Amino acid sequence: MSQFKDIITEKCPVCGESHVFTQKGNPFLFKMPKMKKECDVCGHKFEKEPGFFYGAMYVSYGLTILEMAPVFLISRIFIESYNATIAIIGICAFLLSTFNFRLSRMIWMYIFDGKKKKQEVHN
Repeated sequence: MSQFKDIITEKCPVCGESHVFTQKGNPFLFKMPKMKKECDVCGHKFEKEPGFFYGAMYVSYGLTILEMAPVFLISRIFIESYNATIAIIGICAFLLSTFNFRLSRMIWMYIFDGKKKKQEVHN
């Protein structure tokens, strides 16, 4: 449960203390989240190599599908127009874009670096 909490609160996957993002981003102002290069506490580099976060796009795609499936079902109950349903899904996806960006990167980092925290505790 600790890793889940650290992912949601966007903490470093190694030390669990420093925040990974300096800015959350805002889809209304078209501002993307800003990520630190390394942890302030333990010095862990978040981006291991160029292109490391390309895999996070697949995680983001999965998150978007999981979020938009209920939106589709709920909107189909209340709205009969497919065009309105597509518009609602588009708006919801846009509003959740910065949240998905941050969450997918956190999940991707914890897939590869979350085990380091466990190893340090046991040593």
